[in-house]
Amino acid sequence: MSDIEIPQALAETQIRYEGEAGRAFVESLPGLAAEMLGRWELTVDGPSMHGMAALVLPVRRSDGTRAALKLQAVNEESEGEADALRAWADLGAVHVLDHEPSNGSLLLERLDSARSLDDEPDTRQGVLIIAGMLARFTAVPAPAGMRRLGDIAERMVADTPDALKLLDDPAERRLVADCAAAVREVMGEPGDALLHWDLHFENVLAGTGRRAGWVAIDPKPLAGDPGFDLWPALNNRFDPADTQWRFDAMTDVMGLDRERARAWTLGRVLQNALWSVEDGEGLDEDDVAVAEVLRGTA
Repeated sequence: MSDIEIPQALAETQIRYEGEAGRAFVESLPGLAAEMLGRWELTVDGPSMHGMAALVLPVRRSDGTRAALKLQAVNEESEGEADALRAWADLGAVHVLDHEPSNGSLLLERLDSARSLDDEPDTRQGVLIIAGMLARFTAVPAPAGMRRLGDIAERMVADTPDALKLLDDPAERRLVADCAAAVREVMGEPGDALLHWDLHFENVLAGTGRRAGWVAIDPKPLAGDPGFDLWPALNNRFDPADTQWRFDAMTDVMGLDRERARAWTLGRVLQNALWSVEDGEGLDEDDVAVAEVLRGTA
């Protein structure tokens, strides 16, 4: 299927973050697309779309139904996606029409890719919409076999001492150490709710036809405490002056204990910081600003 366009940005992102595995995935996409289009009797009816980790083809099924074919590598983040979306099918998540576990391919209902929650002019309204979605999603227990926040937290805390040695800025070292200390306080009770992990404004699309309203896509699911799900909506369309309002509003809507939510949100800052250090980069300025608010040092 050589006429499938592989976006250059997707190829660059995969190679940058996944190395040779990413290059191999990109090179496999034309053949994978041909295989799944044939198996599910699909016809491409629009240009390719992509995120950081997947190629999405607008397609029609043999009966004319409009759908979207998502092609992605199988890894710990994508393995549970179909299970999570099915668990949330009636709660505001995109519907799964078919799934091939062996290669991670998903056939999804077609949404309006031209309209995301990022287009909502009132950022606070957008945050409240996401909070409402997360309240529904995290009320669902995680299915068996889902990757677990407890394991992630243990790895982060274990990796922190080596990361601190690579940070030259004393303020950055102090921030990372404080985030790790916050995680240690709560990691003994990591929770078992089904988390989305990546519910930011661009991962909420408008429904079409009878599917009115906003619909969530692209989870990187895990089992854990709902407080670990707040960071994307705090960071997206970032406004330092709005951080405390967003945090308070989301914890109110989701009915969370604020101290636990604060600790797990600092855990997300820690996770990002460890990735930055691993890549030889400094800490993200927006993450630092979020952490300063939650640590009470802003």
